[in-house]
Amino acid sequence: MIEMLSLPMMQRALMAAFLSGLMAPAIGTYIVQRRLSLLGDGLGHVAVAGVGLSFLTGTAPLPLAITVCVLGAVAVELLRQQGRATGDVGLAVLFYGGLASGVMMAGLGGQGTGALSQFLFGSLTTVSSMDVQVVAVLALLVVLFCVGLWPRLFAVSADEDFSRVLGLRVRRLNLLVVVLAAVTVTMSMRTVGLLLVSAMMVIPVATAQNLFISFRACLFGAMAFGATVAFGGTVGSYYWNTASGATIVVCAIAVFLLTWPLTALRHRRLAVLERQEQEQHEEQDHVICEEPPHSHDGYHVAIQHGDHVDYLHDGHRHAPHGDHFDEH
Repeated sequence: MIEMLSLPMMQRALMAAFLSGLMAPAIGTYIVQRRLSLLGDGLGHVAVAGVGLSFLTGTAPLPLAITVCVLGAVAVELLRQQGRATGDVGLAVLFYGGLASGVMMAGLGGQGTGALSQFLFGSLTTVSSMDVQVVAVLALLVVLFCVGLWPRLFAVSADEDFSRVLGLRVRRLNLLVVVLAAVTVTMSMRTVGLLLVSAMMVIPVATAQNLFISFRACLFGAMAFGATVAFGGTVGSYYWNTASGATIVVCAIAVFLLTWPLTALRHRRLAVLERQEQEQHEEQDHVICEEPPHSHDGYHVAIQHGDHVDYLHDGHRHAPHGDHFDEH
């Protein structure tokens, strides 16, 4: 471990992986809440177009990839708000068109598909000091927005109509979520890769949902799991000589599978708590009388029920009503 940490290349790789593992689940929590778990995968396809355009124009890949991905994310959100079948077709054209055009432009730029592999599957060994600084700044912004605005973003992600009633600017907040997702996808292309970044936006969130109930706990739990598996996966890729992005995702899946059985225990605990609450509610509404005033056909337990008394008889209750009994 000391030998690995002494290498500047691994220091940069671990820092970039940690930051990516922190911000991807942060915005992924809202993406999962909106049931758009595959949005990261689609935006990754769009970001490929930006990388291919940078090869064609001979410019830096990161700025163009961010620009193209943000524009694609805004287009995705506008199509989603239409709520029509044509929106789904438009998303498919946008996603796969971005992937195809990116590969084509990379070929026209003389790079070929091989040059795209480090962006598609991640290549932590190629991360520079400037890349780490840019990732750190953008990761800080993403985390600040996700944590600082979590009540508003959660309200919009959970129920847009109710959020409008509360006076929230739903349209702007929705656009903010997809823009942050686009930035996260683009910044993670050097760590887990554009084709695997969606896994880091979803799997740590699902892992946190196995353990926690409240949204806030899930948010911070997902960030903790994401940062942990990103760091551990990078260390594992160094010792196992495997691809860093794939190793990180496999570690995330392994942690999810380990916590999966705890979901059943949590559901069982919730069922017990609900049953106890129901029993307490029934005890408050129905008080057993000390002396049963009812005596027909033997002894029966009397239960005070509102303004009258019910008598327990053969597993059911009945109450005197004039010259007869009403069954309850």
